Amino acid sequence: MKKEEILKSSSFGKRTAEEESNNLEKYFVETDEWRQLFKGEDDIIYGPKGSGKSALYALLSNRKDDLFDRNILLIAAENVSGAPVFRDLVDNPPTSEDELRKLWKLYFASLIGNAFRDYEIKNESAKKLYTFLEDAELLHRNWNLKKVLRAVREYLKYLKPEAIETGVGLDPVSGLPNELKGKIIFSEPSIKQRELGFTSIDDLMRLANKSLSEIDFKIWIVLDRLDVAFVSSEELEGNALRALFRVYLDFQAIEQIALKIFLRDDIWSRISSTGFREASHITRVINIRWNKNTLLNLIVSRLLMNKEVVNYYKLNPDEVLNDIEKQKKIFYRIFPDQIDAGSKKPTAYDWMLSRIVDGTGANVPRELIHLLTAARSIQLKRIETGVDKLKDEQLFSRNSFKEALNEVSNTRLENTLYAEYPDLKPWLEALEGEKTEQYPDTLAKIWNINEKEALKRAKKLTEVGFFEKKGTNQDPAFWTPFLYRNALNLSQGSASI
Repeated sequence: MKKEEILKSSSFGKRTAEEESNNLEKYFVETDEWRQLFKGEDDIIYGPKGSGKSALYALLSNRKDDLFDRNILLIAAENVSGAPVFRDLVDNPPTSEDELRKLWKLYFASLIGNAFRDYEIKNESAKKLYTFLEDAELLHRNWNLKKVLRAVREYLKYLKPEAIETGVGLDPVSGLPNELKGKIIFSEPSIKQRELGFTSIDDLMRLANKSLSEIDFKIWIVLDRLDVAFVSSEELEGNALRALFRVYLDFQAIEQIALKIFLRDDIWSRISSTGFREASHITRVINIRWNKNTLLNLIVSRLLMNKEVVNYYKLNPDEVLNDIEKQKKIFYRIFPDQIDAGSKKPTAYDWMLSRIVDGTGANVPRELIHLLTAARSIQLKRIETGVDKLKDEQLFSRNSFKEALNEVSNTRLENTLYAEYPDLKPWLEALEGEKTEQYPDTLAKIWNINEKEALKRAKKLTEVGFFEKKGTNQDPAFWTPFLYRNALNLSQGSASI
């Protein structure tokens, strides 16, 4: 089989879980993090952007039937793909963290009630739960996440102190008195309120817990894509996520119900560093980290999913995947020894890893898969046009990776930094064509501001991974990783006034 035909028929898969949801089972490498999650040993999954959090989330969603066989009912609280349901909060956000805490609790209670009805759970505790939720118009025959969130927000509008006390509310449009919609409140009801039929949200969760205990079932409520949901408002993001984690801690007392939260570690660091004392109580945590061996295993695993590759190199996939030395050997049968030639230059694999890492130092699968995929497309064109004569068994030349890095660099800059931090775009654009290592005084000159302000900006760019800080606090330097250099046409070297 010709090398061109092998490349045409092969794939490294897609960069994101959303893009390859149909093939996720095929490409997924079962990691220790996945095993811990699937067993229910941990609840909070942290990792850098592109590290595979959404893949774990999507795979968990795909395994709903397996979980059901273990008496676990999985409820997705955010859309796996498409527009995030919580993006609707950005235009008219709750005004405080306390309001968001109420919203989360009522939202989860509504999801549980709707799921109970779908699965026809009909014991006495479930019936009481239905009654309270139906009175509050929080159950829907044809429900979806957006409908549930909208209903929760509408209900919260009615919770005025005078309405709760008397059972009479005000119409939000006319301002005239009307009968209170539902009798779910967020504090412990007084004797008078109990007589009027009120219950607390915590009572509802206890009813749900009792109902599940009676049928020996558990519920896992899973949330992902929270970084996308609140991307346009850092204040709302902080309030919403702190409220969510406080609700998570409240749920620790409820044995049959668990929250499973997937979150970028930089966002967790940001919200926990601004005053979140409860952070030390969050212990059931997975931190997704990749190293040289696990990323090599990922590459080789994806290569071995292609039968043309297996047949051409006469491989036994199980033998290769069980031996890291065999994985290294097959890597260098397929790829060149080096990308940049020279005795002091890195190996091809080390070159790849050094080019996809950002200023935080985290290597993640997303950019690596993107680099390999782009190199494959470029290599095909080079073969088709007669540019490359490939050495021995190799499928790739050095130049295909050098060209591919341009695409990866531009995509990362545009789709991550510019998309998530549009306010930083003018600062970054001003750096185009500059040196890769900058100092407070050189940045001040580029941005036409004073050094103190330049240092603040540089620290912000370090936080988002554009810069890597070097030197000391007294004499700092800011170095741009290879990942962003091509996109901004940066030249190697230190800047000077």
